[in-house]
Amino acid sequence: MRHALVLTAGLGTRLRPLSDVRAKAAIPVAGEPIVRRIGAWLCSHGATELVLNLHHRPETITAVMGDGSDLGVRARYSWEPVVLGSGGGPRQALPIVGEETFLIVNGDTLTDLDVGALADAHGRSGALVTLAVVPNHDFARYGGVLVDPGGAVTGFVARGPVAEGSYHFIGVQIASARAFAAIAPGHVAKSIGGAYDALIAAQPGSVGAFVCRAEFWDIGTVADYWRTSQAFAGRANETPAGRGQRVEPSARVTDSIVWDDVEVGPGAVVEECILTDGVTIPAGAAYRRSVIVREPDSGGLVVSPLAV
Repeated sequence: MRHALVLTAGLGTRLRPLSDVRAKAAIPVAGEPIVRRIGAWLCSHGATELVLNLHHRPETITAVMGDGSDLGVRARYSWEPVVLGSGGGPRQALPIVGEETFLIVNGDTLTDLDVGALADAHGRSGALVTLAVVPNHDFARYGGVLVDPGGAVTGFVARGPVAEGSYHFIGVQIASARAFAAIAPGHVAKSIGGAYDALIAAQPGSVGAFVCRAEFWDIGTVADYWRTSQAFAGRANETPAGRGQRVEPSARVTDSIVWDDVEVGPGAVVEECILTDGVTIPAGAAYRRSVIVREPDSGGLVVSPLAV
C-alpha cells in the first residue's frame, strides 16, 4: 500500500502543556518525533506517498517532517482552517491523496502492525473500510468496536462495562475514498460515531475489522506519553536525549525526558521531569516530577506537576 494519510491536525488538549509547545505528532519519543517514527514505519511497509493534515502548530510538523525524502517518502500537506475531524479531515485530503484506496494512520499512535496483512484482509473482505483492532482488555478506559464472527463491524460502544468483549481500534485502517463521499468538503465530521455508523446502517459489511495482536502505544495523555517514552528509551539503539542539549558536568538529570535546545545549569538537579524545547534550568535549581515549559515571551519557566 503506497499511499497513506496521517492524521496530525488535532489540538492535543489532553496532552497540554506539551501540545502547547508542539503539535502532538511532532512531540519526540526517545528523541524522535512521533510523526517521523510513523513515517519510517510506513516506509518499511512499502508506503511512499504520505499526506499529513495540519491545523494546530503546523510549523512544528513541517519542521520535523519536511518533504519526507530523508525517510524515503514524499510528504505533502492538507491544510484545515478548522479541525475537521476523523471524517472531515480525510474528506478534505482526498484530492491530495489522489487514490481510491489508502491507509489512514492516527498521528498519536505507534504500533508494530503488519500493514501487508491488513491490506490482504481488506482486499479479501470487499469492505470500504477495514479497521485494525485488538482485543479490548482495558474497556474501562477505551470504547470498543463490535465485530461479528465474519469480521464485519456491527457498531461502536462507549467505554465502560458495555465495551467488555469488544475490540480496540489501534489507529490504523485502510479506507476507500467512497467511505467519505457523503461528507461535504470543509465540513466537520467523525468517522467512528458518524460516517462509518451510517455506512454500517446502510450497507452491512461495508466496515470490516482486521483482528490482530499487534503492539500499540497510545500517546493521548501526558501519562501515556511518559510511559511510551520510557518504553522506547529502554530499547537498543534509542537515545532519549534531545538535540542541542547542554548539561553542565556538575548538574544531575535522571529519569527525565529532554526535548531540543535544553540547558541545565551548574549544580542543578532534575529528576523524573519533562523538559520541553528551549528550557533553561538555572544553576542550583531543583525540580522533581514536573513538566517544565519555556514561556514564549519572557523565556521564564512554567512548571506543572507530572502526574504519572
